Amino acid sequence: MKPDLIIARYGEVGLKSNRVRKRFENRLKNNIKASIDADVNINQARIYIFPKDFDDAIEKLKRVFGIVSYSPAVSAKSTFDDVERAVSEYADKLHEMGLLDENTKFAISCRRVGKHEFSSQEMAAFAGAVVVGKYSSSVDLTNPELTIYLEVREEDTYIFHEKIEGPGGLPLGTQGKVVSLLSSGIDSPVATYLMMKRGCQVIALYCDNQPYTSSDALKNFEDLVDQLNLYASGAPIKKRVVKYGDYLSMCKSEAPDKMTCILCKSGMYKLAGKLAQKIHADAVIDGSSLGQVASQTLPNILATREDLDVPVLSPLIGLDKVEISKIAEKIGTYEISKRDDGGCKAVPKYPETNADLELVKKVKNDIGQDEKLKEAFETIEY
Repeated sequence: MKPDLIIARYGEVGLKSNRVRKRFENRLKNNIKASIDADVNINQARIYIFPKDFDDAIEKLKRVFGIVSYSPAVSAKSTFDDVERAVSEYADKLHEMGLLDENTKFAISCRRVGKHEFSSQEMAAFAGAVVVGKYSSSVDLTNPELTIYLEVREEDTYIFHEKIEGPGGLPLGTQGKVVSLLSSGIDSPVATYLMMKRGCQVIALYCDNQPYTSSDALKNFEDLVDQLNLYASGAPIKKRVVKYGDYLSMCKSEAPDKMTCILCKSGMYKLAGKLAQKIHADAVIDGSSLGQVASQTLPNILATREDLDVPVLSPLIGLDKVEISKIAEKIGTYEISKRDDGGCKAVPKYPETNADLELVKKVKNDIGQDEKLKEAFETIEY
């Protein structure tokens, strides 16, 4: 007995006002259709998906933000005769799969929407009797080995036994655009993923530090965007690359060596902010984790962001490397980020960790940071 459809569920979308929820539902529907070839309907907080290829849909729905869980299901009319026939056939399917026999402790969970001549408890008891009659299985409502779900919705009933976890979050594209400072490392792709999960459409900006970094780092950036785009159906990530080596060379030659990382990060924020304003994005994303490297101490975070015109969002700020790496492994970016690209050769031996804000302002003015960044901004490749 093959499934007729997939039933998907959303979470916090359902807490929005009617007007906002409708907008979010429409966006989620469009994102699903951008990911898989299917007819999609949304009604009463359930998403009904009728895919052309069920295996493809089941795999890709794991990467559609806004979906909390989903279930391949069979449908029947909401009459006792039709439910009896469908449950009996479904029990046979479970038996063939090795999930149901006389030793299986099972439960029926029934939810009902609409007016019917029976209660949820009555339908659950009825369906349970069908299973017991076929396989003499034991009913255990407290600790079942198998749960068969019935969702009775008006004239239709849906039967399933799996609830596959989705990524959750908000539908991609519902929270505006952001510019992500995406490098080839572990942290920034995870930060980008987390903001996508909160509904943000991403423009990825890579600062090409050659000759201080290799072309391998740029290749890794390309591959990381491709991997993240698996989660971006409906709002693909756009790539931007800026030539940053000349600015970094000026910082190395005209400023105190220990301030290189601060001036580098400050310049990246400014370029991302300028790009955000140009494309009408609302924020900049970075992969900062408090205290993880020299530029991410509190004094240095202040020094690198003190004169920005757009907010900087740092979703990893309270996570450690182990926590960040686990997310990277889960989303498939970890192995790409772990490739040896030679690192950055501009990093000083003793980088500043406790920047004096007024001194940083003076040095930025002395080296003509803004003018050099204007030149760099003109090199952005679309």
